[in-house]
Amino acid sequence: MVNATAEQLPDKSSYLRDVDIFRDLEQEEIDRLGKHAPMQRVVTGTVFYSPEQAAEVLFILKEGRVRLYHLSVDGKALTTAIFEAGTIFGEMALLGQQLHASYAEALTPCLLCLMSREDVKALLLSDPRIAARIAEILGQRLINAERRLSDFAFKSIPQRVASLLLQLARPARTRFFRTSNTLEVPFTHEALADMAGTYRETVTRILNEFRVQDLIELRRGRVILLDPAGLYALNRDE
Repeated sequence: MVNATAEQLPDKSSYLRDVDIFRDLEQEEIDRLGKHAPMQRVVTGTVFYSPEQAAEVLFILKEGRVRLYHLSVDGKALTTAIFEAGTIFGEMALLGQQLHASYAEALTPCLLCLMSREDVKALLLSDPRIAARIAEILGQRLINAERRLSDFAFKSIPQRVASLLLQLARPARTRFFRTSNTLEVPFTHEALADMAGTYRETVTRILNEFRVQDLIELRRGRVILLDPAGLYALNRDE
């Protein structure tokens, strides 16, 4: 791992407690796990896993957002997954987790814990509570992957973009002490193009069409969903 920040790291056990697979554990169990999971911060843009790395490692993402992507022979990136804080990912045959020819890049500043194959086997898979949570996460991840493959095979690019916006939508950030029920997608046009498997110019054109239809509002670095039901209808339209 490269480009890690040198700042003081927070208390590890308090961060691990918020990770989904550990939510059934007692504090002393969390503390024990923390002793076997080195923690490190990485800055935005850090590529901390690449096909050249052969070691098995499980990443526990506590803060930030990470994308997995492949590079074509002509250097074009295709995003295959986006991971949010509180989940796990990595190259770990024991868990059925494989990064194949993937790169892992920090889309935002990230806080990561790392676990080796030996620690995963001894500390995670040996606990039925954790093993059950891992199975849930990987099962949902498989469903999401199948949905993305179906989108690529059977949907037009506007439908794929609409589907992507709905999948990535999250409550908008609170601003100036005001709350909002608005949904937003905090990604640039280029990032959305990578995930949709098309060109940035194509995504920009489609987003502008959605904007004219009052489905979305475009702001710097994010898309505001004005009519999620309309996007869903467009996504379902054959």
